[in-house]
Amino acid sequence: MQKTIYWQPDTSAAVTPGRIILIDQTQLPGNLVPLEIRELQAVWTAIRTLQVRGAPAIGIAAAMGLVVAIQDCSGTTRDVQQVLNRAADYLATSRPTAVNLFWALARMKSLSQASGHLSPPDFKNLLASEAIRIRDEDAQMCRSIGRHGATLLSDGDTILTHCNAGSLATAEYGTALAPVYVAHEEGRSIRVFADETRPLLQGARLTAWELSQAGIEVVLICDNMAAHIMKTCNISAVFIGADRIAANGDTANKIGSYGLAVLAKAHNIPFYVLAPSSTFDLSLPDGDGIPIEERPSDEITTLKGNIVAPIGVRTRSPAFDVTPYQLITGIVCEQGILRPPFRQALKAATSMHVTTGQRLAVHAR
Repeated sequence: MQKTIYWQPDTSAAVTPGRIILIDQTQLPGNLVPLEIRELQAVWTAIRTLQVRGAPAIGIAAAMGLVVAIQDCSGTTRDVQQVLNRAADYLATSRPTAVNLFWALARMKSLSQASGHLSPPDFKNLLASEAIRIRDEDAQMCRSIGRHGATLLSDGDTILTHCNAGSLATAEYGTALAPVYVAHEEGRSIRVFADETRPLLQGARLTAWELSQAGIEVVLICDNMAAHIMKTCNISAVFIGADRIAANGDTANKIGSYGLAVLAKAHNIPFYVLAPSSTFDLSLPDGDGIPIEERPSDEITTLKGNIVAPIGVRTRSPAFDVTPYQLITGIVCEQGILRPPFRQALKAATSMHVTTGQRLAVHAR
């Protein structure tokens, strides 16, 4: 399976210096282009312009971005720490909704604060190792999500998904699509209906591409076809990813997810959210506190550079919506399948996570 993002050291003798290698997702499906990044501003731009996207992948990029920021820094360890802190503040302005971004930055800053006694080279190598660890942990969590979620699928099932929560959105393997990959590896036949996901067509460009590459049956539909497909095509379940999950289970995901949850409820179809515990934000009691990113108007008024709306028309372009917990059948994380009441289930799953350095209950802003 293609790796979405990883750290490439310049030499085998040390973790740093090096560079970030990521798939430029703005080039898909036409071209598979690896992007090499060695500058902090390029990391910010990659996150902001969706060259790297998907909450887990954004968090990984942010952690590695701090390594990029400090690797050529001279001076004392204290000087390097100050550069790291400024870089973290800068990256935090790239996108507001996906909590993995802030979680990864907070984790790296916490390690930095605890490691001021190290020499500058050892300090830099430690931070680089932590960023790589964040990537590797995400890959492991996604595989666990796949194993747990696959228990919800039977041979011949058909699911519907929205946006892209597959391998391209994570270190590898994905979240919402991870159970499909597991079932496929086990010889089960699963069909996926993929919403195109306007306005940036992540479902059409990314989900349809990666499933086709994996040899999994995928049927692409326009977003406004979902109700008809639910009524006529025997959909077994809806699987979506998440960018932030509040303490009560309210879930922010790509715009259009809320509408799918309402439609699934109307058609008595189970609606599952699949995400690693790094996406939980227990500092927010409910979804009302989740910041919703507004994207530029030209993402609606143009398509591949072609004008598709009157010049000067007013737009609204929220990138995400929040699905109320009452519409969610279950939340699948690396710990298992969480069922309502979600407040207790999320808290219990968080307390079960014992990976060193992970801080899942509090996310620095």
